Amino acid sequence: MKRDFLRLADLSLAEHQAISDRARQLKERRRTHLLDNSLSGRTLVLLFEKPSTRTRLSFEAAMFQLGGSALTLNAADSQLGRGETIEDTARVISRYADAIMLRTFGDDRLRQFAAAATVPVINGLSDGGHPVQLLADLFTIEERLGPVKGKKVAFVGDGTSNMARSWAEAAHLLGFSLRLAAPASYRLPEAELRAFGVEAVADPAEAVRSADVIATDVWTSMGQEDEAQKRRRALRGFSVDEALLAKAKRECIVLHCLPAHRGEEISAGVLDGAQSAVFDEAENRLHVQKALLEQLILR
Repeated sequence: MKRDFLRLADLSLAEHQAISDRARQLKERRRTHLLDNSLSGRTLVLLFEKPSTRTRLSFEAAMFQLGGSALTLNAADSQLGRGETIEDTARVISRYADAIMLRTFGDDRLRQFAAAATVPVINGLSDGGHPVQLLADLFTIEERLGPVKGKKVAFVGDGTSNMARSWAEAAHLLGFSLRLAAPASYRLPEAELRAFGVEAVADPAEAVRSADVIATDVWTSMGQEDEAQKRRRALRGFSVDEALLAKAKRECIVLHCLPAHRGEEISAGVLDGAQSAVFDEAENRLHVQKALLEQLILR
């Protein structure tokens, strides 16, 4: 039976640990120039309905470095752009590929695609979450600070974003505490906060007090461009800058999934500073996604 990875909870705790362990091994093998061919002869199709840099490049490189191939398709250049149904597209691609990564908007569309596909489907980002990014974030925390269980994480910014939602899911699943610092109108519904055991606060300084990790994301996500000015006004004061970072633990690390807008959600000094793990985090997309692809395709 095929397995999809649409959200973090699609993997058991043991599977999450296995991905982390394998990613660490694969990263070391790449560092020492050892080659792998575990996915030789396998094909991944990447289907994009939203723009991408890191997701596209990391998945393409992952397949190539494991001996397989990746085919990238932009929805606007496909028959989806001329009205083919998402289900028919999923059925056809399944005949050509061993796995499919879809980057899309609504989660209903993602689930429709996965239900019609006959090979594993990976969520490369949707409105409801960015689970492949969280795999890299969690791996980065383990590299820098040790096991994530019991850690204190603060997410500062748009508390309704797909990143905030995935952080909340991860906290519930993996046993670390999460505080979301966001204006009242940019927070997850109370029912979701309670279900995930996540605390929402209005004061970023309160959120980052004693934090091991501070995470943030852009204030205006793809598809929200018309709201950019409104969001800047609402989220002013929720920037991760040097003054805010100083209120966290001395060894606190900072994460951002990129792209970043220096001077908005994060200052240049923090993004490029000694406590930033942002570019390690970006690299780690490659390693955890290799491990994920092996787990889904070879099982």
